[in-house]
This record gives sequence, structure tokens and C-alpha cells, in this order.
Amino acid sequence: MKISSALLLLSLGVSQAWAPSPAFSRTARLSSTSLDMALDYNDPVVAEEFAKVQPMDYEDVAEELQRSGVRPGPTMNDMEVKLMLVEMRLRLSGRLGGTEQKKRPTKFSSKFEEAMWTKPAFEEFYNVLKARGDHNSMNVVAEYLNNPDIAKQRYEKSYGTLLTQVDRALKAPPPVKSPKIKFSGFPANMGEAACKMTLESIGAVTEFECTVDDDFPVLRGTVTFEDIESAKKAVQQYNGMDMGMGTSLELVSL
Repeated sequence: MKISSALLLLSLGVSQAWAPSPAFSRTARLSSTSLDMALDYNDPVVAEEFAKVQPMDYEDVAEELQRSGVRPGPTMNDMEVKLMLVEMRLRLSGRLGGTEQKKRPTKFSSKFEEAMWTKPAFEEFYNVLKARGDHNSMNVVAEYLNNPDIAKQRYEKSYGTLLTQVDRALKAPPPVKSPKIKFSGFPANMGEAACKMTLESIGAVTEFECTVDDDFPVLRGTVTFEDIESAKKAVQQYNGMDMGMGTSLELVSL
């Protein structure tokens, strides 16, 4: 059984400064842009979330939506507003449309694709544009990533603020939500022991796993620090560090 709902995902004005956040819509501004989606109640993820929302009062549902920058339409009934909240929660948590994760490509086809996989803040920013259906800005952003000099010549006057926001998103450090970090990019000839010692120089480590990547001569794995501050310091110090040969370190919070 499928129940369709119109989630009024609201536009983030490109004239306003953008900053990464745990849930981008908390800083979004409202507009009339809508997005037609289908909530599949055969999906256990959807059913589980709806079971949590169903007992809520209308006022509580509307308040949670508004806290996240989403305003229910004046003609929407109780059920439609609850479906909107279900969809918003699933969208923001990355669970809408199934739980299967896309596999990271072994080689990126463009600078834009690379940024979408390696720059969480940029991915979040681009998804804001996608949610509002702003195809013009999406095209400008993609061209700017792939051909920055040409894109600046073409769009700096009309999309200058957007390009500034793209630069800010690309430079923003990935958010650190826990002491556990996933890493990739240390040279394989460095060895597991040296890799662990490098990370231990940041702070005490409680767990460490490391293997050689199947596709590249680099180490990948996970490390759990004793405290979140050490994890933040590790990301700040090493994420994005150029390791030569076209590779860079990537540290992402888990």
C-alpha cells in the first residue's frame, strides 16, 4: 500500500549565508516549492517511523515541523501533516527511499562527483538545492566544481553569492558526532602499527581496525578515541591532507 504526500521542502535563499548543520532544514527559509513523494508502508523503516508519529497531537507535529523550517499547508488535514513529518524525519536521517547504501566508486568521474562523496558539508548544501528543485543553481554548482575558471566568468555576477557558499561548504570540516572515526588514505607501506601510532599522537585510542584498500595502495579502517575532542582534533588535523599521487586523507565521524 502506498500513500502519497506533498512535503513542502522549503527553499534556502541563496542570498542568505549558508552554514552546515546537523539538519540543514533547521536553517532553511520557507517557500512554496513542493516535492511529490510516495511513502511505502511495506517498507519497515517507514512503518516504524509512522508508528512513532501516529499517536502525536496535531500541535506537536506542527511544532516539530516548524522547528525544522517546514510549515504545514493551511488546507492539510491531520493525517497529511503527520505524513509530512514522517517524510521529513526519514529524509533528514537519510532513510527515505530504502536503507541500501550506494557503493562509493573506485574512481571518480568528475570533481563534482568526488566532492559529493568526500565533502559532507558540500553534499548537504547541494541536497538543499536539490530538495527545492533549484535546477539552475544545481547546474551552476556542478559546472563550478568541474570547470571553476569558466564558471566564474559566466556566473560570478548573477550567482556570486552561490559560488561563495559553495567554497564555504567545500572548506567546512565534516561534523564529528562521536569518538569513532572512519579513515582512508594513509599509505599502505606505512603499515598498521605506524598508522595507529600516528592517530594515538592525537589522543588515547580505545579501538583500532585497519586493512589495505582493495582498489588503492592505501590503508582504511576505523579508530575510536577515548573522547570526542580527540576525534575532532584528528579530523581537523588530517582530513583532506594531500598525500601525493592524487590522494588525500579522509576522516569521517561515525
